[in-house]
Amino acid sequence: MGESPNAAWPELPYQEWRATQETLQLWTQVVGKIRLGLTPWLNHSWHVPFYVTARGLGTSPIPFRSLVFEINFDFIAGTLDILVSDGNVRRLPLRSQTVADFYATTLSALGELGIEVYIDDFPCEIANATAFSKDRAHGTYDPRFALRFWQALVQSDRVFKQFRTGFIGKSSPVHFFWGSFDLAVTRFSGRRAPQFEGKVPGMDVGVMREAYSHEVSSAGFWPGGNDVDASFYSYAYPTPDAFRHAKVEPDAAVFNDALGEFLLPYDVVRRSPNPDATLLNFLQSTYAAAADAAHWDRSALECSQGIPGTPRHVDSL
Repeated sequence: MGESPNAAWPELPYQEWRATQETLQLWTQVVGKIRLGLTPWLNHSWHVPFYVTARGLGTSPIPFRSLVFEINFDFIAGTLDILVSDGNVRRLPLRSQTVADFYATTLSALGELGIEVYIDDFPCEIANATAFSKDRAHGTYDPRFALRFWQALVQSDRVFKQFRTGFIGKSSPVHFFWGSFDLAVTRFSGRRAPQFEGKVPGMDVGVMREAYSHEVSSAGFWPGGNDVDASFYSYAYPTPDAFRHAKVEPDAAVFNDALGEFLLPYDVVRRSPNPDATLLNFLQSTYAAAADAAHWDRSALECSQGIPGTPRHVDSL
């Protein structure tokens, strides 16, 4: 494959990093379920995601009795770091090891720190999955591809956060869902949505119904899976018919009927003369298509994108 016009956006060919991706997704689910087990429920499951950090992915503080702790994947140093507010630290190496071993080692390290947590050790959003404690089939970890994955997240996160500033309605943070293994940002119309009736492997339907309780336009970065290379996506729930047939930018973005969303190959973005502008055009045009098709009150929900250090002007009432 040729060189990217912007070296900050690394190559991420799915077939080359598939084994590491599958292992890493399961490792993140172990850590994610630790956060899930100790954090009070927040609307749309916003209490469970990770956040992109300057070194990898992190949970942000998790409460435990009078303490808080964080668990961070440091893809630069190649460690899983557990940091506790009493000053204690555990650093575990990120290396090729089975999911069962990662699961046991991580929970053991927490126990040594006095943190007691019990989790459902069955993966979610993965068909035909094996319990963490019994999974010895997945154990490949190539730190070179983990680093590329994180670098792609850094660039996507940066652009998503710029896009997020152009909306004054309800919007999610930019966060990484370890179940579906994607970085996402979601905008809301403010209206209730029809009850979600789909099924997701390993997920209680009540979780999905609460997550999709209101109309959304959601976009994200997915690093590949099911023999599909890394892609940016955008969908609406519920999905208006007009959205499926909308003209969006760039031309390489195509509506995938099986997934019910627009997909834009990551390679199209990273190879473009201006990756930031290409991705922002995709995010804005697919959001506009969703909002127009569903008749959102766009004038009440949108604003100009934010400028560092400059307060947004608000007209006097």
